[in-house]
Amino acid sequence: MTEAYIKIDDLRPGLVISEDIFANTIYPIVRKDTVISHDHLEILHIFDVKQVKVHERLVVKRDKAHEIDQENPIDPDDILTKIPMKLEDLQMQYNESVQNYKKEFIGWRAGQRPDVAKVRSIVISLLETFIDQKKMLTILNDLSDPKDYLYHHSIAVGILASAICGQMGFPKGQVLQLGLAGVLADCGMAKIDTIITEKAAFLTKNEFNEVKKHTVYSYQMIQDTSLLRQEMKLAILQHHERLDGSGYPRGDKMGQVSVFAQILAVSDVFHAMTSERIYRAKESPFKVIEMIREEEFGKFDIKVVQALLDLVGNLSIGTKVQLTNGDIGEVVFVHRDARLRPMIKKSVDGTILDLTINRHIAVGKVLI
Repeated sequence: MTEAYIKIDDLRPGLVISEDIFANTIYPIVRKDTVISHDHLEILHIFDVKQVKVHERLVVKRDKAHEIDQENPIDPDDILTKIPMKLEDLQMQYNESVQNYKKEFIGWRAGQRPDVAKVRSIVISLLETFIDQKKMLTILNDLSDPKDYLYHHSIAVGILASAICGQMGFPKGQVLQLGLAGVLADCGMAKIDTIITEKAAFLTKNEFNEVKKHTVYSYQMIQDTSLLRQEMKLAILQHHERLDGSGYPRGDKMGQVSVFAQILAVSDVFHAMTSERIYRAKESPFKVIEMIREEEFGKFDIKVVQALLDLVGNLSIGTKVQLTNGDIGEVVFVHRDARLRPMIKKSVDGTILDLTINRHIAVGKVLI
C-alpha cells in the first residue's frame, strides 16, 4: 500500500491517515489508521494543519441511516426514551422524591422502622427516569441542596447506583433493586445524633467514629424486609468497605466486597465529592472521576469506575461545557487516552484550550 502527503484542502472523508498527527499536544489530535470524517476535517482546520500523510485508498462507508433492518423493527418506546426530558420536569420529580424521602427519614428518627414498600414507591419512577435519560446524570449534583444534603444524597446514590448497575449490563430487576438499596444505604444515619449529622463543620475523630456505625444500623433496620434481596442487604452493610481493606465496618477487602457494594461505594463517594456542603464547595464531576481513578487507586473496582466514566464523563465533539475557571466552550477533540481532558474551543475568542496540558483547569459541567 502506497502513502502520500496531501494538502488539507484536498483531503476528503474516507481517506485513511497513515501516521499520528500532533499539533503541540501530548496526544495525537488524529491517530494513525483513522478513517477521515467531516469532524476530523474540522479539527485539522482548527489546528491549522497544512498537510497530512495518507494511505492511497478510500474507505466507503454505507449510510446506515437509510438502511431498513427488517429483523429489528423500530420500537416507538425506545425512540421516546431518547428524547431529552425537560430539566424543569426532571427537577420537579426529583425534588418531590427528596421531600417524600425526608418525611420517611424523620419517622425513622422517631423510632419507626423503614417501610421499604413506601420508599420503593417514592423512588422507583425517578430511578427509571434517570436510567432512560442518562445524559441528565451530568447535572445530578446541581440538583442537590446543602441544607438538606442528607436526603438529597440518599436519593442521588440510588440514582447513580442503578445507572452504573445498568451500564455494567445487569438485568433491570437487579438494577432497580440496587437503586432502592442505594436510597436506603444511609437510613442508619437516623440513629446518629443530629448534633453530628447536622454539624456545619468537619467532624472530630470521635464524631466520625459515631457516623461509621451507620452502616450496621442501616443493615439492622432493613434486614427483615422481604423486598430487598440478601445481596442488596449485604451491599448496604459493605458500602463503605474498600478493596484495599481500609474501609468499615469490618475492613473487608478484595473478593470479600461484593460488586453491588462497590457500585454503592463509588456512587456514594462521587456524589459526596461533587455536591456542595455547608462546610465545603463541590468539586467538578470530571475532576472527581480523575481523583477516584488516580488518587484512590486500589480502593475501588476499576470496572465500576469505568462504568461511571462512560455515563457522566463520556464527552463528545460538539458538547457545550463550562470549565472550572468559568470559561464556556465547545469540545472539539477528545483524547482516546484522556477522555476527561478534551480540547475546548472557547466561546469568547475561539482559542483552543488543551486540558491535558492545562492540568489546573477541568471540565466543570456539561451545559444541557
